[in-house]
Amino acid sequence: ASLGTERGEILALLGPNGAGKSTALRALAGLVPLEDGHVRVDGRDETTTPVEQRPIGMVFQDYLLFPHMSALDNVAFGPRCQGAGRAEARERAAGLLEHLGLAEYAGARPGRLSGGQAQRVALARALAVQPRLLLLDEPMAALDASTRVEVRARLRHWLEGFDGTTVLVTHDPLDAMVLADRIAVVEEG
Repeated sequence: ASLGTERGEILALLGPNGAGKSTALRALAGLVPLEDGHVRVDGRDETTTPVEQRPIGMVFQDYLLFPHMSALDNVAFGPRCQGAGRAEARERAAGLLEHLGLAEYAGARPGRLSGGQAQRVALARALAVQPRLLLLDEPMAALDASTRVEVRARLRHWLEGFDGTTVLVTHDPLDAMVLADRIAVVEEG
């Protein structure tokens, strides 16, 4: 596949289950090795850059929040791994949680959050590393119908202000149409 995006653009990879959408996302993140090709972010080749050093944030389908950490500490984890001090990391995390309407849940552990709240904490955690490429793997899949409408609207509003590039994987045409600027259809890999 050859895909290109502009800065600030949201690209949706749309297709049925098993088509290869999540594999493509994992390849961009460096979690699946490329057999051929390149991953460029802001014109820089990141293909051989170690995963933890890539300017990429990823929200996984099941969020993968650390269950033993508060929402605040989950979000602060990335900046701490990048070398930020505890206070700086927690300040950045608190700002993101506030921006996403979760300030009152900063002390809550993931098991006490609703699906929509956990999704926003996962998004804040991905954004806390100040990525240039944001990867969203079926971010609405675990949400019920009523929560999905609200979270989709909030996510679209937030992504409009993100100056990096976003790649969204979904099998839901409505998610793709509402959230994305462009759609690439993936079928049979």
